[in-house]
Amino acid sequence: MRIITLVTQKGGTGKTTLAASLAVAAQEAGEKVLALDLDPQASLATWGELREAELPHVEKVPATMVADLPKLLDGVKGQGFTLTIIDTAGADNPTTHIAMQTAELCLVPIRPTRIDGNAVLPTAQALQRLSKPFAFILTQCSAIPRNSRAAEMAAGLKTLGVLAEPNIAQRADHQDAYAAGQGVTEYAADGKAADEVRALWQWVDKRMKGKTR
Repeated sequence: MRIITLVTQKGGTGKTTLAASLAVAAQEAGEKVLALDLDPQASLATWGELREAELPHVEKVPATMVADLPKLLDGVKGQGFTLTIIDTAGADNPTTHIAMQTAELCLVPIRPTRIDGNAVLPTAQALQRLSKPFAFILTQCSAIPRNSRAAEMAAGLKTLGVLAEPNIAQRADHQDAYAAGQGVTEYAADGKAADEVRALWQWVDKRMKGKTR
């Protein structure tokens, strides 16, 4: 079973909506997905309660069980799950570090803003200290062609680590899908947001299989 953790020390990056839509996109691509919510705000678990579909399977992990996360994951391996996606709080705390250590790949969502660029450095440094493979994901990018902010941020991020592809544009479909208890590929299957999330899942899948640089 492969394990992905979404982690960032700053809120507002769209981390939870991305975790939800990635889980659905992976499920649609043939994975059996378990989504775990370690965030006290429980936004991913709330999304799971809104869903009509049984899969991906979404569970809230109580704070009292986080220290035993590796054992918990070992216990579900016999249930047929092929992928676990873990959503964490936008904070630097012991729970986040446990989730980092458990993951095979960490994804770090970041908006193309100066404040997010400054805030992401501690996350990147923590992942480097842990020797954990990770990739940045540029989120909430302008959908206006030739907007330079994302390109400038991408150039900076590539000096710190790997940048996932493609960038995720700021589109209403993401929030509308969350509100409906769906992934964006379910909510607006033919939309541009859905295309971006499918492409992102393909990139992540290949990265975990060692097929991208």
